[in-house]
Amino acid sequence: MGLIGPARRAATAVVVAILAATMVATPGHAVVPVNDIPPSISGTPTYGQTLTAVAGGWTPDPTLVSYQWLRNGLPIAGANAMTYQLQRDDIGASISVQETASDGVDAASSTSAGTAQVAKASLVNLAPPELAGRARLGRTLTADRGSWTAKPSAVDYQWMRGQRSIDGATKRKYRLGLRDFGKRVRVLVTVQRAGYTPAQVASQPKRVKHRVPVRRTVTFHVETRGRIVADLDAFAELAQATYDDPRGWRAMGVRFRQVRRGGDFTLVLAQAAQVTRFSSACSATWSCRVGRYVIINQTRWQHASPAWNAYGRSLRDYRHMVVNHETGHWLGRGHRGCPGPGRAAPVMMQQSKGLGGCRTNPWPIRSELGAR
Repeated sequence: MGLIGPARRAATAVVVAILAATMVATPGHAVVPVNDIPPSISGTPTYGQTLTAVAGGWTPDPTLVSYQWLRNGLPIAGANAMTYQLQRDDIGASISVQETASDGVDAASSTSAGTAQVAKASLVNLAPPELAGRARLGRTLTADRGSWTAKPSAVDYQWMRGQRSIDGATKRKYRLGLRDFGKRVRVLVTVQRAGYTPAQVASQPKRVKHRVPVRRTVTFHVETRGRIVADLDAFAELAQATYDDPRGWRAMGVRFRQVRRGGDFTLVLAQAAQVTRFSSACSATWSCRVGRYVIINQTRWQHASPAWNAYGRSLRDYRHMVVNHETGHWLGRGHRGCPGPGRAAPVMMQQSKGLGGCRTNPWPIRSELGAR
């Protein structure tokens, strides 16, 4: 007969006790680690930087710990080390790390908090771009890209005149033009590289000088003849501006400096009727040059000539032309003819009278700037 009642319950309790004793006594089986402190991450979440997993706390201490890096909560293939270098695919994502602790049989995992979104790296300039070449009118400057913490994959150039961009000047090389004269020219370099924020840096500026250095300095003073109704101060100032202009005789290296008296020649503003007093070869209609005297006819200075006005050119350009023409005679230049239909007239052509098929031009042409 089977056991009944209290006897049966007592036998069952003995069996359970024996089984429990047997389980505790099983050799080699430790308690599964329990996470007390989640893992964390040290390092800056920026492309190219390295993150390091900081181990969490476990009870008891695990015999084996492993790591898996996560991008927006999803495993990153092959990222199983304690450190992880951030890749381009990580930009804009949050990175976390999962730590798995094991006793050799069973395992438990804990995941760190995610980083801030991974940012692009910065291209840091180590040396600004430099400009090679002489900063003279008509010359070409060449820019380099400067030196950076990482080699740029794309480089853009923008040439600047003062603080303003020069339209269309976006190559490494830039030829200096008339509008650059006297200005400070520099280049703004923009660099790009995948995974990096674009960066900009400017070169040191260069002031653009005359086409050639000073080879000769001549001095002059200003006088009048007859009744002068034109503004004499303005006459002297405008004549000096013509002499200083890089398109004029200064382009052959001659610098003109006004003095109070004496000098190498005399620039005269003369009433029309007074012009012939310098020489019978002079006319009351036109300007003239006699010996050391460069004579500007007041009527022409104020009104230009009928032929010039018929071509629609400005009075200021006529004044440039007449000062350059008569001073050219003092420099030893003779009259020139039109070199061909449609071409710029030489400044030593008598443009006040006509053009012979040429175009009006107040400045010496290249062939007039050579040695006489």
